[in-house]
Amino acid sequence: MLFNSIDFAIFLPIVFILYWFVTNKNLTLQNFLIVAASYCFYGWWDWRFLSLILFSTLVDYFVGRKLRLEESQTKRKVLLWISILVNLGFLGFFKYYNFFLDNFITAFSFFGSEIKANSLNIILPVGISFYTFQTLSYTIDVYKRKLEPTKDFIAFSAFVSFFPQLVAGPIERATHLLPQFYKKRNFDYVKAVDGMRQILWGLFKKIVIADNCAEYANLIFNNSADYSGSTLVLGALFFTFQIYGDFSGYSDIAIGTSRLFGFDLMRNFNFPYFSRDIAEFWRRWHISLSTWFRDYLYIPLGGSKGGTWMKVRNTFIIFIVSGFWHGANWTFIVWGALNAIYFLPLLLTNNNRNNLEIVAYGKSFPSFKELFYILLTFSMTVFSWIFFRANSIKHAVNYISEILSLSLFTIPKFDGVRDALITILFVVIFVIIEWKGREGQYAIAHLGTKWKLPIRYAFYYTLIIAILWFGGREQQFIYFQF
Repeated sequence: MLFNSIDFAIFLPIVFILYWFVTNKNLTLQNFLIVAASYCFYGWWDWRFLSLILFSTLVDYFVGRKLRLEESQTKRKVLLWISILVNLGFLGFFKYYNFFLDNFITAFSFFGSEIKANSLNIILPVGISFYTFQTLSYTIDVYKRKLEPTKDFIAFSAFVSFFPQLVAGPIERATHLLPQFYKKRNFDYVKAVDGMRQILWGLFKKIVIADNCAEYANLIFNNSADYSGSTLVLGALFFTFQIYGDFSGYSDIAIGTSRLFGFDLMRNFNFPYFSRDIAEFWRRWHISLSTWFRDYLYIPLGGSKGGTWMKVRNTFIIFIVSGFWHGANWTFIVWGALNAIYFLPLLLTNNNRNNLEIVAYGKSFPSFKELFYILLTFSMTVFSWIFFRANSIKHAVNYISEILSLSLFTIPKFDGVRDALITILFVVIFVIIEWKGREGQYAIAHLGTKWKLPIRYAFYYTLIIAILWFGGREQQFIYFQF
């Protein structure tokens, strides 16, 4: 079920009414409703994959219970590895089986040996990368004794399958989200209104910005051999705002929806395109995944405490694994490696934590120095997105080669270029609003709160009209494929 669909527009009010007016006096019943609603939400896409969520839930629940009783460190490690192998085994099979098989065959063919093996027609379950990492965080934290294992199977099931963030995050930690299912939730009008406001902004990002940008990004990338370097730059920019509007829009809708039900999810995006270096960008982009890899992979590997070699090794490992997490294609691995190359000079010179505060805090405009570094970081990010979006390494190289040719200095031309000007205008307005609201949890969290009521509501209705009138062709959320 898509957030930007009529189905969800009907589904959400029904669940909301049942949650607050029918089951509100019984916490267990409320949690059970969340489980039922979440399974309905996920099963709407393909009910067969509900068994994967259920099996993963059962495995991690019982592993957690056993870890509570087990004192032998050897047996505790066995239990931990059962959880890791089951969860990553499912993820590896559905997401990477054909990738490894094809590359295995290619490698042997390179040395003159022919191997015959058939690829499988595997359907990738939506959101498997997200809920797999979420359940793993529970088992790992219980193993490290950072979290007391739950006895409440219904609450745990609700934590694993919580529908607002089930298929595209944020990837919640058990230490943060699970305890919220143990406490009675009371309806908070202020929190609900704030949630609706964040949902509205998320829908604007997705439907007006991302979906419109997607139309032109797809056109240019899918026919890149026919276009000039200037047009390809425009295509890369369209994709840059498409992926941000799409993914951060999903996160806004997820967080806002959760607030309607009395839950607080972690922030997943913090205005990353206003970053002044790549280290800051990665503190602001897909925060739930970045911090997950930091805590469960980078730090256990030694982090940045060792010598230069260890710092370099660990940086490349975390970025390449992050790239590979996104998909079974060498383009994602190159994208990850490229970001590691961007990041290393900052790490090795101890400049990776220079920009921790909000850029131009309390000011209307950045300084020339800040603007220069924002544009430099943004340009590096746009360049790396080309590999992320390209169909293959060859496609990316050809795309970049044309950008570096003399055709870069021509006027962009493609079908619908005049209509694209409206999208460009919306992107400009979007960037201005994001800049104005960068000190809030999301762009319109505080924007307009001091305006007179009619003006504020005129602004909200303008967003609604833009969503209904200028929304692009309905597109599936990009991160559903990851």
